[in-house]
Amino acid sequence: MKLFYRKFGDGPPLIILHGLYGSSDNWVTIGKQLGSYFTVILPDQRNHGQSPHSAVHDYDSMRDDLFELITDLKVKKFFLAGHSMGGKTAIAFAVKWPEMLNGLIVIDVSPFTNERTQVNVYNNHNTILGTILSIDISSIRSRGQAEFLLADRISSEKERALILKNLRRETGDRFSWKLNPESLYNNIEKIMEGIDLRDAFIHPVTGFPVIFLKGRNSDYLSLSDMMEISKVFPTAELIEIKDSGHWIHADKPEEVIMHIRKLLTGN
Repeated sequence: MKLFYRKFGDGPPLIILHGLYGSSDNWVTIGKQLGSYFTVILPDQRNHGQSPHSAVHDYDSMRDDLFELITDLKVKKFFLAGHSMGGKTAIAFAVKWPEMLNGLIVIDVSPFTNERTQVNVYNNHNTILGTILSIDISSIRSRGQAEFLLADRISSEKERALILKNLRRETGDRFSWKLNPESLYNNIEKIMEGIDLRDAFIHPVTGFPVIFLKGRNSDYLSLSDMMEISKVFPTAELIEIKDSGHWIHADKPEEVIMHIRKLLTGN
């Protein structure tokens, strides 16, 4: 699949993958700041942003989409970062093609399913996607109207704001969704599932720095997960970011920038 992407700056290539309901738009400010150190490439993953829609949405497909993108861009080796769903995609790529990476940073996600939070997270995503699908988008005439309809079932202001970024204004004061809620709803179990790391446990991935960022107020990544992650990425470093939740890049953008720079500079 040919992904839409944005590009900033000059230097070693860095690709940042957004999370569920996100897009390259969410990373533009950070991307521009990192452009002083990297050539930053911000793709829209399938079924998000300006990239194509597909009934297929799983980590093998998203991993292969990324490989197609770097092949088209003639990128031989690069730094890779990913948040949440994008973090799992990044892990899947790192395990498949470790020789292509100079460094990896995974932002607040575990490659393993988390039995403690899975039901709550699953139900929340079902509520969000079900709410999006329940809205008659053809009747929406303003973002305020869309937010009012979302607020009835989505209590988190931050989640509503993320969803509203996916509204696209068409001609005649009409709106459409950039993302593909039908496919995401139909594939939510695949989006939540863990990455198959059986081969990586046998052949651990080394040769480049690996950083896992955890939001202190988030339960998407646990210390017990890190014990297993270290068997796959023996040099992996866990860094906990104070006063941040799952969307660390929104809560603490300067710290995210600092740690991504660390991949390049080593300090």
